This record gives sequence, C-alpha cells and structure tokens, in this order.
Amino acid sequence: MNDQPPEYWMNQALELAKKAGSIGEVPIGAIVVKNGQIVGRGHNLREQSKDATRHAEMDAIKDACNTLGAWRLSGCDLYVTLEPCLMCSGAIYQARIDRVFYGASDPKAGAMGSLYQIHQDLRLNHRLPAQGGLLAQECGQILKDFFQQRRNQV
Repeated sequence: MNDQPPEYWMNQALELAKKAGSIGEVPIGAIVVKNGQIVGRGHNLREQSKDATRHAEMDAIKDACNTLGAWRLSGCDLYVTLEPCLMCSGAIYQARIDRVFYGASDPKAGAMGSLYQIHQDLRLNHRLPAQGGLLAQECGQILKDFFQQRRNQV
C-alpha cells in the first residue's frame, strides 16, 4: 500500500537529480516505488560512465530489477524529474511498469506526451498511464539552473 502522495515520491527523485547535478551530470533523478517502498533509484551518469544508456530511468529500472529479482516490474510506479525519452520509454514498456509520473515535459525528446505517446500506443501490448507536470516548476528549475551555470562557465 502506498500512503504517500505522488509529490512525496517526486521529491525523492529530485534529491537524486540534485546528486547528479553536483557531480556534473544533467540533473535528472528517478525512483521506482512498489508497495510504498523505493525499490530502485537512479540518476544520470552518462558523462562519468561514458555510456549513453546511463539515464536516470534506466538505472532506476535496473536497480529495481535487482532488488526484486525480476525483470517484470508489475505493481511498480516510476517517478522521474524529466519526461522519459524514447529509450527510457521503451525500457519502461519492457519492464511492464504500471504508472509513470514525471515532472518537467521534454519538448525536444519526450516520448510520453511531448513528441511521442509510447505509453498509449495501441500497436503495443502494454499501455500505462503517464502523468506529467508533477512538481514541474521544481523539476524544470533544477535543469534551467544547471544549464545556465554551464553557459556561464564558457
């Protein structure tokens, strides 16, 4: 049973986003929640790992799979500070996650509402609800601040 409101969980993802930003990564954080417990955590690690697949969602899904000992994450919700891209949306679909909550929309690469609607594609055998805009101001601001700081360093 999940007694916490969605904002509570998104704040947990925001803490991971801050952690990513503090090490020079684009500040995006994600968590996977099952039965009111965080079972997976992730934040961007592309720069440090030199691996294009180290998005917050991918790491949170991998962590949840390891925690639960299964690839199928039925009964799990994903909270992520930025709308998932195509790669991450594909992983969410493959993992059979129940619901996605995201903060800021991503008009350049978002695949759960902005550019694509992978989560509702009738050609696929698994569909799931995705709710955007959860703490959108906070999630967007951390990204704006990060990129402003980067521009100021040049």
